[in-house]
Amino acid sequence: MLHGTGVSLAPVARGSSRELNVTDSVDDPVAHNRAAWDKYVEEGNEWSRPVSKEDIERARAGDWSVVLVGYEQVDRSWLPADLSGKDVLCLASGGGQQGPILAAAGARVTVFDNSPRQLGQDQMVAARDGLDLRTVLGDMRDLSAFADGVFDVVFHPVSNLFVPDVAAVWRECFRVLRPGGTLLAGFLNPDVYLFDHEALDERGELVVVHKLPYSDVTEYSAEERARKFGADAALEYSHTLTDQIGGQLAAGFVVTGFAEAPHQSNASAAYLSHYFATLAVKPG
Repeated sequence: MLHGTGVSLAPVARGSSRELNVTDSVDDPVAHNRAAWDKYVEEGNEWSRPVSKEDIERARAGDWSVVLVGYEQVDRSWLPADLSGKDVLCLASGGGQQGPILAAAGARVTVFDNSPRQLGQDQMVAARDGLDLRTVLGDMRDLSAFADGVFDVVFHPVSNLFVPDVAAVWRECFRVLRPGGTLLAGFLNPDVYLFDHEALDERGELVVVHKLPYSDVTEYSAEERARKFGADAALEYSHTLTDQIGGQLAAGFVVTGFAEAPHQSNASAAYLSHYFATLAVKPG
């Protein structure tokens, strides 16, 4: 899991019965995680550090890359060969990183995120470098700010661990894409939530303690969460591969690509992939 690692990315419709939201006791996980991510920006979280002016200039010259999972560069074949004029939604992807790079590469970019401070990083880069980029605040499961079929690409890096259900995320992605449009999605291997985070982060030991699917809210009381993660930490939820990949299929997508990556610093990297990524197409 991401607690305590310094590695995170930055939540109302109900998902399948496999999801855990039906027993959650936190009244508003969206508001809780919005405040958490605003604080992470203040603390300089690595996924909240904007790209440099030099990065933008290189992207304008055609030398660019973005990450979907971990530190792995996205296979450029997963994106249109020419981004010029393409409408791209960077979903739950604030922080001044992926969105500005894609905008500098020629796309018309909208960054949608739950944290005003994360969006502020994108706004800063756009103003600094004169980019065609707009920002929208909201819950990744509710894209009602957008009409049907208005994007060519949805770029959705690891972030849906911060919402208790993901079925609505996939349905909304399908709705806002044009026929033939693509969804690039990154998410956690649910098996990483099996392990005790303190043993993993502090001693590098893989100690199985949790049943899956996992939720901070159902696994721990508020007092325990505060002790283990800090009272202001973002709430995390595991999701089954049925919900992650099967959910995309149920929404109507055709999955055409798959990739995985280890965690860049976690001890679990020696034993299993921490991240999965899918490329999916909305049939034309």
